Amino acid sequence: MSDIWNPWHGCKKVSPGCKNCYMYTLDKQRNKKGSDIYRVQQMFDWPLKKDRAGRYYVPSGSTIRVCMTSDFFLAEADEWREEVWDIIRQRSDVFFFILTKRIHRGQECLPKDWGEGWENVWLNVSVENQKTADERIPQLLSFPAKHKGIMCAPLIESIEIADYLSQGQLEHVIVGGENYDGARPLHFEWVQAIYQACIEHKVNMDFIETGNYLVKAGKKYTIPKSLQAEQARKSGLNCRNREVMVNLSEQPVNESVLLFEVEKRTLCDTCSYKTKCTPREKMVGCQLEI
Repeated sequence: MSDIWNPWHGCKKVSPGCKNCYMYTLDKQRNKKGSDIYRVQQMFDWPLKKDRAGRYYVPSGSTIRVCMTSDFFLAEADEWREEVWDIIRQRSDVFFFILTKRIHRGQECLPKDWGEGWENVWLNVSVENQKTADERIPQLLSFPAKHKGIMCAPLIESIEIADYLSQGQLEHVIVGGENYDGARPLHFEWVQAIYQACIEHKVNMDFIETGNYLVKAGKKYTIPKSLQAEQARKSGLNCRNREVMVNLSEQPVNESVLLFEVEKRTLCDTCSYKTKCTPREKMVGCQLEI
């Protein structure tokens, strides 16, 4: 993906997947508290910012991950969310990836003109075990949205999602392990099972990182952060089973964007996930933080 936009920062832990939250770890290293929630004033309107030539820093056709150091439906952010919806509304030429553990709050947090969903919003729920999958995925399936997906990261136990995939609404599944302090191991067989379900029900899947510890055939491997995305890519557990067309406005070349279409997009050789990495990411080994 091409960019990250954090209009607010900080979060409250709500389920087992939050136990070793990377954002809490990084904030602790800066002598800050991850539970402190605040508006990021300098970057709040990032998608609307332009350079001196009047061009958007975020070009048409980009995909932006929203609130990756918080939760989009966090109650403490209610006072800011309407402004963010207005920014998303204005940038109908950009695709916004929204991830939440609070899908139960989603309906009350929608803009008045949401209708059946906006074409430029991709709504995803984060699930880490069977309990959270069975709670959040049905709520997502009943939610009005044009594009829906699941992020199984950090995956901390085997989960069964085939019945949810069979309903045909979910376009994409993303799977990843856990890293930073206290990371729990990811079992390769868990990823294989999700992969087979995606193949069976023609859903796209990306295995984006192994996490610090990967268990395969009973053997535990320790994998450096800089190699986790590369090792996940080499596993072969990525699949493109359907074309997901996103009709964005004002695109200069083609009015449709094909998500994660590796044949038509050049992905980063190291992380295999983003189309372009920033200079800072290249300096630290293109480490994608989930």
